[in-house]
Amino acid sequence: MAKKGEKKKEHPVKAPAKMTVKLETAPFDPRFPNQNVTRYCYQSYVDFHRCQKKRGQGYEPCNYFKKVFKSMCPNAWVEKWNEQIESGTFPGRI
Repeated sequence: MAKKGEKKKEHPVKAPAKMTVKLETAPFDPRFPNQNVTRYCYQSYVDFHRCQKKRGQGYEPCNYFKKVFKSMCPNAWVEKWNEQIESGTFPGRI
């Protein structure tokens, strides 16, 4: 601790390297022209799981739907739907 009249010693802090982050959101889809994106969110979630079921996990084009539903859907909805899929109670057709 500095005594009265003494200046504190300052330690230089190195700034972290600059990172660039590219933020993206889902593109416009003419099937869902309104501001309410609930249907767009749900349909993208279902399309992702249908694509994976048909083409297998790791099929790169399926990731488009994943990117869309991840940016459009609230996390709580996705978690709930994942639990419903695991328990066999999901209301949609996959």
